[in-house]
Order: sequence, then C-alpha cells, then structure tokens
Amino acid sequence: MLKFISKHILTGLITILPVALTLYLLYWFAVSAEAVLGRLIHRWLPDSWYWPGMGLVIGLLAAFVIGLLMHAYVVQRLFASGEKLLYHTPVIKSIYPALRDFLNYFSPATKKEFDQVVAVTLGDTGMQVMGFVTQANPEHLPEDFREQDNILVYLPLSYMIGGYAILMPRSAVRPLDMSMEEAMRFTLTAGVTGATRPKK
Repeated sequence: MLKFISKHILTGLITILPVALTLYLLYWFAVSAEAVLGRLIHRWLPDSWYWPGMGLVIGLLAAFVIGLLMHAYVVQRLFASGEKLLYHTPVIKSIYPALRDFLNYFSPATKKEFDQVVAVTLGDTGMQVMGFVTQANPEHLPEDFREQDNILVYLPLSYMIGGYAILMPRSAVRPLDMSMEEAMRFTLTAGVTGATRPKK
C-alpha cells in the first residue's frame, strides 16, 4: 500500500514540478521587471498615472525597440564599441563573452546548419551520441583547427554536469530531425523522459 501511494505521489510531483517551475520563472521575471522598472517609472510619472504591470510592459517594449535598433548599422557599431570595453574589463571579460556566445547560439538571426542537432558516430563501435553543431564555418575556428571539412560539435553530458567541444570531420555526424529544445530536454534527462513525439 505504501509503495502504491509513494509511486503515485512521485508521478504527481514529476507532472507538477516542470509546470510549477516554469510558471515560477515567468512570475519571477515579471515581478523583477516590475520592481526595477516600476521604481523608475514612479520617479518620472505621477502616482495617478501609474498602474500595476506598467514596468513589465515598458520592459518588453524596450526589448522590442532595442531589437529593431540593432538592425541599424550605426547602432551596431556603437554597441560593438561598448562591447570592447566589456571584453577588456577584468572579471567581466571572463563572464560576458561566454554568456554572449551562449545567447547568440539561440538567436533567430543565427544560421544553424543541420538545425544544430546531430548524431555523432564513435569510431567503428556503432555507438552514437547526440551533439550540437556550434561552429561549421572554418573561418570562425582557431587557426590551428581550420582543417579541411571539419566542424566543432558540443557533446553535452546529462544532468547539466558539463560537456565536450570536439573538432571532427563533417562526415562523422548525421543530422537529426529534432529541435534544439527537444534535444536539450532529451539529453538533460539522459533519455529518461523518452523520445519526443513524432511531428504531425
């Protein structure tokens, strides 16, 4: 009886927790944006003009406007000049480039070869691992890595404990019909959640 109860409690938690954590993160983002931007709005507008949620709306509008401006050449040059300071500032230069590269990886403007998700064959063993193409352009690789028809593939370890960036021949990888999000979920749980649903 106890085993029956604990089994269903665990099933319930596995069902609820992803939804609860997702909603909590969205709530945290909304509250944080409202708290920070709301204070700024209070300084510029009378209290009678302010309404709850205005900070979040202003934050989303600001992100939208910045996204539009980043298509302008002048703004791109100004932003690049500002980034140079971050790349040469102690401590920050160790953190910012990694975050920048990671977020750029998911940017809609980034062209993703193979949809970025590939299966990598390990020698003649018949074993395959899932990976993500992080760099397919030889010109963007270190000079000593610019061998003919090689690409850089990131092989993640499950449960977010790291991974390996490996230079390998393009012929050693096979494109997979999976989105980045599907592949991330699959590798994160070591396949415990099972394969993704077939596309209709």
